[in-house]
This record gives sequence, structure tokens and C-alpha cells, in this order.
Amino acid sequence: MNRRVNGDRVGETLMGTRLEDEAAQSTTSLGPMVGLVREDIAGAVALLLRETATDPQRTMRHAQAMGEDMIKIMTGQSDLAPDPKDKRFKDPAWQFNPFLRAGAQYYLAVQKGMKNWLGELELDAIERDRANFISQIIIDALAPTNTLWGNPTAQKRLVDSGGLSLIKGLKNAYDDMVHNKGMVSQVNKKPFKIGENVATSKGSVVLRTEMMELIQYAPTTDEVHAIPQLTIPPQINKMYINDLSPEKSVVKYQLDNGIQTFVISWKNPTKDQGVWGMAEYVASCQQAMEAVSRITGSDKVNVSAGCSGGQTASVLASKLAADGSDLLGTLTLMVCVLHPQQGDIEAGSLMTDNGLALAKKRAAKAGIIKGDDLSRGFAWLRPNDLIWNYVINNYLLGDDPPAFDVLFWNADATNLSATLMGDFLTLFETLAFTKRGEIEIADHMLDLSKVEADLFVLGGVTDHITPWRATYRSTQLFGSDDVTYVLSQSGHMQAILNPPGNPKANYYVQKSGGDLPATAEEWLAGTEEVAGSWWPFWMEWVQKRSGPMKKAPRNLGGKGFEPTDPAPGLYVLEQA
Repeated sequence: MNRRVNGDRVGETLMGTRLEDEAAQSTTSLGPMVGLVREDIAGAVALLLRETATDPQRTMRHAQAMGEDMIKIMTGQSDLAPDPKDKRFKDPAWQFNPFLRAGAQYYLAVQKGMKNWLGELELDAIERDRANFISQIIIDALAPTNTLWGNPTAQKRLVDSGGLSLIKGLKNAYDDMVHNKGMVSQVNKKPFKIGENVATSKGSVVLRTEMMELIQYAPTTDEVHAIPQLTIPPQINKMYINDLSPEKSVVKYQLDNGIQTFVISWKNPTKDQGVWGMAEYVASCQQAMEAVSRITGSDKVNVSAGCSGGQTASVLASKLAADGSDLLGTLTLMVCVLHPQQGDIEAGSLMTDNGLALAKKRAAKAGIIKGDDLSRGFAWLRPNDLIWNYVINNYLLGDDPPAFDVLFWNADATNLSATLMGDFLTLFETLAFTKRGEIEIADHMLDLSKVEADLFVLGGVTDHITPWRATYRSTQLFGSDDVTYVLSQSGHMQAILNPPGNPKANYYVQKSGGDLPATAEEWLAGTEEVAGSWWPFWMEWVQKRSGPMKKAPRNLGGKGFEPTDPAPGLYVLEQA
């Protein structure tokens, strides 16, 4: 069977994906891209201009070739046609209307000419990646489908609606200018209300500090496993991604399978709290683990975390090992990169040492990086998925953006403290997780080889934010004897939120037991495809490591940890 993963073997990406599903693959992630500054982008543009000037003959040759394509278009002799997979040109009018067909061909001629020109430039690998990335953003912006005159679907909608689609589109644009800081909306937030139809699992805040709330969820089974599980969420997104809806709630799934479930909810930092760094966040995680231990009476606490929360949990695991603590039970890391390489993500080629230093300096001066600014910058790194799709849908067609729970959560961004951002960039720059006792972070010398907890690592097939091969590298960093890697279909958060009942779900695991191979390619060669959600596989793994069953507690909290506000707490309601 010929299967594919991101261009390799293992399953093709589904065609005809809905707008909200496409955007859900691009949910904001805290990673090295927070260190990208405008000077790096300007430098990439300058690189293109430099190459244009250094060899005028080459430039003229490609301009002449493009001119020949233009003549063929004008005389009706061009055979340029859109890629059948390019959804922007799906409307039959692009094929049958001669004026629109010519318009598409002009755009494709520019695209072809740019590609051929870039192919001849004498660049090193990183410079070539920069040039390709920036040129693609420019070309995507020039697509005729981004305008009313060049979008036949929008023109038909205009006629069919008697002009109402244009009026609605102008209203949507005005609303975004006034209420969304000029950014096109990706989600209709009106249907969602936290605590009512989002984040509805029953529970209570059992510990509140300046930095975090610890939420304990009410058991749904008569018996529970003795060892509880604590989830550490990313610092840039709110914790209720773990309890988004009853149908795709990791919290509910854990509860229904007898797992005592706790989740940290981070406070949205203000400028004065920009001094919070990795040391403070790790100390809060350790405080939460100790509280969970006391509440449940367990001397072990299993930990799960995703994305930047996984980086935090890994530093925590190293710190506990350095302190000689036996508190950590198992560790689950979802869509989390600990060993980054510059080519992992599309924007990675744009980042420079000078840019990272500038990013740290500017963040320190501001105290925090606002969630809206992070979301805006992230969107412009994937403009087709996160900007132009919505320009067409909201403004040209006059439709409302989709009401989709994942996008509602993604739009509910939080601020990032400058100190923590600096620590994340230090981890990235120094490859600290790959070193053994060489880099100091969170008041200790980071060394994952001393972490011996059983490890479960999850990657996503189409994840372009934390690419699955990058997540696989984490399996080689720990001192664990028992390491499991699972590759879930879909990308980033959709890879996690892949519950039982999804008919399209599948995942990949190693066929035989034993140690995982050193590289992702070797692992892939020895995998088997399993139909269905990876959740039951993971839950069986967790349950085997969660101790014996005991009677479920009748009350939440305990002495010194009395329940206060109901889940999901107060901190999730704070806006950036």
C-alpha cells in the first residue's frame, strides 16, 4: 500500500477540507517563531533585491521568458493551467470564461517566472529557503481570487444576492476594523460561552496562586486509579483546549476511564508580571504536583503536556530529577519539539541570531508580548490559510466566519511574559534539551538523560508547526527505558483532539516492541496503521501506569485545598 505523510509514506491529506478545518491545522503555537522580527523579514526581501541587482542579464533573461508567456496568453496560445489541487481556482468559470482564464494564466506566469528565477540564484540552503518563503507570501497576496473583480464565485454571489453580499462583506470588514484590531476574523465567537457550551466538565479550583489555578475535576466513575494525572497547558493558550466540548474533551475521556484529573490554568500576565520566567513557571508546576499528591494521597503524579507546555514539563522533569525527587510518574508529551532544527518550520529560515537578540530586547522593554500581536504575526506567516481564506469568505462572499470551537479557543489568546519568551528562545538557540548538564535553566543544569519516567510522545501527520519528525527526536533525549511514540493523523491541535468516533481517524505505531530506532525514518519503516482514535491506545498506556483502583473521592480538594470557584476557574475569563 502506498501511504504518504507530508510527502512521505503514510496517508494522503484529505481534499475538500472545510475552511474551519484548514485553519484549525494552523492554530497558534509558542515556538521559536516568537523570535522572528521585522528586520529578519526585511533581510529576506533585501536578499531578493540584491540578487536582482547582482546579475542583470539573468534577470532580463527571466523577464523575457515571462514576457513570452504573456504574449502566448494574449494570443490564446498559453497552456498554463492551475494545479488541480489549488482550491482557489475550483470554480468552472476559470476554465470556460476566456477573460478569467487569461487572468489566472497571467498570475500563473508570474508564479512560474518567480520559481524559475529563484531556481537559478546562487544561494546557500538557508538563503534559498528564505527567498522561497518570502516570495511565496508575495505571490499568494497577488492571487486574483483575493479581489472581487478576480473572483468569479464572489461575483456570482453578488449577482445572486442582489448586492447584499457586498453590503454584508463591507459590514464584516468594518466590524474587524473596529472590534478585531484590523485583522480579518477567523471565527464567529457568538455561539460560544465558556462554562456553558465550552469547558463544561464539572470540577473546582482547589489552589489559586498569583500565577496559576489548579483545577480538580469531579470523578465520573465509582472507582479511580490511585495515581492522578496533571495536565500542564501551553502558556500562550488557555487550558480549556483540554475540555473543549464533551465530544472532544481529553478531560472527560480521562475521567470516564477512572483517571483522577487535574489541570493547571495559567494567569494571563500583565506588564508588571513580565518578569515571570521558566524558573517561576516550573516552580508553579512543582507546587501543583505537590498539591495533587497531597489531595489524592499518591506519592506519584503522572504529567501530560502539549506544545510549549511540553517544553515546560520537560524542564520540570529535569528539575525534579536534579533534586532527587520521585514525584514524577509518567510523562506524556504531545506535539512538542525539544530538539529543533532550522528547517523544521517554514519560518525557521527567516530567523537570525541578530533577530533573536532584538526580539528579546524589545520584549524585555515591553514587559509582555500581547496575544493579539502574536496571533497577527503568526497569521501573516501562513496568509493563504489564515488571512486570504477569510478575506474571501468574510468580505468577498459576505459570509460569517465559521463557528468552530477550536478556532474560538485559538482566538482566545493570552499574553506572554518577556522573561519566559527569552527563556524559550534560549532553549531554542542553545539546543539546551540536547545537552547534558551544560545549560542552566530554572535554577538547575538541564539534563533530560537523568529523567527515567516512562515516556509517551505524540506527533501529527500534517503538523507544520511542530513537524512530526521534530517531535520524534524527543524520544532520543530522555533516560527512560520505556518510550512510546504515536503518530496521529491531522495536524497540531487537531492531532490531539482526535477522539473515538471520528470515522477519518487513524494513527501509526511501531509494529514490534523494544527500543525505538534512532531516526524517524527508521521508525516509520517499522510502523503499522491503526484505524480509529489514538486515545484508547494512550489510555491503556496511562492506566497500566496509574496504580490500582480505589473508591472515588466523594469530595474535591482537601485540607488546605478547599474548593472555591467551579471549573474552569477565573483565569480563563481574563482577556489579553
